[in-house]
Amino acid sequence: MKYIKSFPLELFFWVLALILLATANPHEHHFTFCPLANLGITWCPGCGLGRSISALFHGDISASFSYHWFGIPALILIFYRIYQLTKQVFNKQKGFNLNYKED
Repeated sequence: MKYIKSFPLELFFWVLALILLATANPHEHHFTFCPLANLGITWCPGCGLGRSISALFHGDISASFSYHWFGIPALILIFYRIYQLTKQVFNKQKGFNLNYKED
């Protein structure tokens, strides 16, 4: 139970989000949480980012770039954040911090 309480919730959400994006069909229109799109505004700087990442998971790089140009960098950043959080979990399990430097 102690392990579950110390597990970073952010890591869980990032992994879950990527799993959902990998299983979604990027060519179908789904419900959006974007308040601008829900108000009927057609342009939003973040709209299409999820579809872009989903298209990347399906191997369609040109569609990914057409949905949103920041999809590839965003996916790289998310993977890097997952790596950081996973490393943090393993360091806590081992009982030491690899970033600790002794003078």
